[in-house]
Amino acid sequence: MSRQRFTGFIGFPDTKMKPVVVPDIFFVDLLPLIDDLNELKLTLHCFWLLNEQDGLAKYLRGKDFRSDEVLLRSLHTASDLQSPVEALEDALERTVARNTLLKLEIEVEGENGDAKQVEDWYFVNTPKGRQTLALVRQGRLAELQAAIPSAARLKVDRPNIFILYEQNIGLLSPIIADQLRDLEKTYPPEWIDEAFTVAVANNKRKLSYIVAVLRGWEVEGKGHRADEITGRDTEAERRRKYIPDEYSDVIRG
Repeated sequence: MSRQRFTGFIGFPDTKMKPVVVPDIFFVDLLPLIDDLNELKLTLHCFWLLNEQDGLAKYLRGKDFRSDEVLLRSLHTASDLQSPVEALEDALERTVARNTLLKLEIEVEGENGDAKQVEDWYFVNTPKGRQTLALVRQGRLAELQAAIPSAARLKVDRPNIFILYEQNIGLLSPIIADQLRDLEKTYPPEWIDEAFTVAVANNKRKLSYIVAVLRGWEVEGKGHRADEITGRDTEAERRRKYIPDEYSDVIRG
């Protein structure tokens, strides 16, 4: 019986090494679901890359994955005909399908007058990743918006209210679905999008909070802080008590 040859590892160095943070839920909930070696390698590589980034807004770009020699060398190719980049594309599709990574596409002007190109950006599906993605959709995150070329625009369809709820709040129920339909009939789509953004930014992931924000805008006037509005009638004063104080500090015109 022939022995399979392995490339040996020389061991970790006897120096201080930088730790990489991996959430413990990865080992409990996600790892048992991963059934593809390349998907596992890509997932772990994402945690390493994010640990290397500074700032609160962390994201990953497809073009960086495709030029990452360390990542490409680590991926297993199914046959001699499959390239490492093709193996990477398959792994990316798997992580997005499993909802480990959240994908966003932007369309940018090509260099030297070339045709427009589409770039894929990825966010790990953590509370912070979901919040960052929601803010990017609204163009409200200066750190990420500055990284997008001035000629670029987000190439994402506006998510419907049910997708917004499931991505940012939780699972739908028939009662909640009816409430969301009522909101769609009552408020403009951009108001609903922003109300979800406010809820995520304040970590108030409840439909009641989103409703309160929308009612606050309806009564007080969108783009104004509650303490800047004066001279309202008694109905406005009655409804003011349902407006959470926390959202007024983050809403700007």
